[in-house]
Amino acid sequence: MNRDLKHWREAATLILAAGHRLGADSSLSRTPLAAPTASPLHRSRFDYDILLLKRSGKSGFMPNAYVFPGGVVDSSDFSSDWLDVFKPFTNSSNFGLRSVTQPLETRPPIFATDRLKLGSPIPGEVALRICALRETFEESGVLLVLPKKEESRLLKRVEDARGSPHHTAHVLDRDELTKWRALVNQHPSNFIRMCRELEVLPNIWALHEWANWLTPTGKYGTTRFDTAFFMCCLQDIPHTLQDEREIERFQWSTPSEILQSYQARRIWIAPPQFYELSRMCRFPSLTDLHSFTHQRATKGCEQWMPVIVSTDEHHISLLPGDKLYPLDAAGQGDKITDSQLKDPQEDSALHRIVISDPYTTTVQITITPKYNHVLPVVEPVLSHASKDQL
Repeated sequence: MNRDLKHWREAATLILAAGHRLGADSSLSRTPLAAPTASPLHRSRFDYDILLLKRSGKSGFMPNAYVFPGGVVDSSDFSSDWLDVFKPFTNSSNFGLRSVTQPLETRPPIFATDRLKLGSPIPGEVALRICALRETFEESGVLLVLPKKEESRLLKRVEDARGSPHHTAHVLDRDELTKWRALVNQHPSNFIRMCRELEVLPNIWALHEWANWLTPTGKYGTTRFDTAFFMCCLQDIPHTLQDEREIERFQWSTPSEILQSYQARRIWIAPPQFYELSRMCRFPSLTDLHSFTHQRATKGCEQWMPVIVSTDEHHISLLPGDKLYPLDAAGQGDKITDSQLKDPQEDSALHRIVISDPYTTTVQITITPKYNHVLPVVEPVLSHASKDQL
C-alpha cells in the first residue's frame, strides 16, 4: 500500500465479461436490464454480458450506483505471505505477468511506484490484481483461482506468453464457498489463508490492464480513489451472489443493455463506467474483446483524472488530450471559462464527457487514444419516446 498518498486511496476494479451460456447452477444469473430495442447496439449483437453490482443506498460513496466489482487495496494484498503462495513464480518477472512496453516515466504512479521501497516484496501489478480478485469474491461470490496442481502447465503457458482462450471461474462446494467468503469479508487476510488451505492460486494472469481513473476533485465528497481497472473474459456466466452488505443486487447484462437502461433512467452509472462500457460496444464478440484486451494490455495506459467544469447547461469532465485539459489538473477547472467551452472548432482536440443531467451523458472525442486503446462508441442519446418503450 502507498500510505504517502494525500488525496486518494488506491483501489482496483474488475470488468468481468462472460459468455451467455450460463454456467452450472446459474439459471437465474442473467436478467436483462432493458427490453430489446431497435438500437444499432441491439443485444443480439453481443454474445457476452458484463457484471454490474448495485451499491447500497447507505454507502458513503456513490450510493445506489451500478458499478463493476472492486474496492480499496488492503495491506494484506501486499503481504509477503503471498511469496509462499506464488513460490514457483517468484523467480519470474512480476510473478509471470507479461512486461508492459510503456516507459516507466509515463506509467501511472499506481503501477510505477516501487513497492519494495514501501516495504513490500509484492509488485504493485500483482497486488492490485489480488485486490481486484479478492473484492470480486467478496462482493459477488465469483472466485477466479487456479488449482496449484496446474502450476507446471501454467508456468509453461506463462513462458509461451500466449493468450489463452476465455477463462473459467473456480467451482467450490456451496457451503465451502459460503464459509470462505464470510471469512474473507471478515478480514481480507483470510484470502491468503483460503488460497493456502484450498491449494489454489489467485488467477492474476487472467486479468489484463485496461485503465486508470482517479476520482475528480469535489465530485463525490471527500473520499477519492486512484483505481486500476482490469479486464477478464470468462467462458460462461459463473454462479453469482451479492454480499448483502455493500451490494444490494447483481446484474449480468450486455454493454448496450446497460447503456440503454441508464439512458432510460432505470439505473445510474458513473462517468467512468459509461465511458468504458461505450468502449466495449466496439466488441460485440467475446472472442474479439478478449483478443483485443490481451494484445493491448502490454502497451500500458494513461492516468485519467477528470477535471470538472460546470456551465449553465452541462457538467463537463475534461480528460487528458482535450485542448482545455490543464497541465496541472488538480483544482484547475474553475479557471476555464464558458466561452472556451462553447462552439469548439472542427479541428479542436476534444476528449470530454458532457453530462446534461445525471442520466444524460455523451462523449465528445476527436483525439487518437494512446497505447493502442480503442475509442468509445458515440451514439445519439435516446429520445424520450424511446425511453418510454424500454
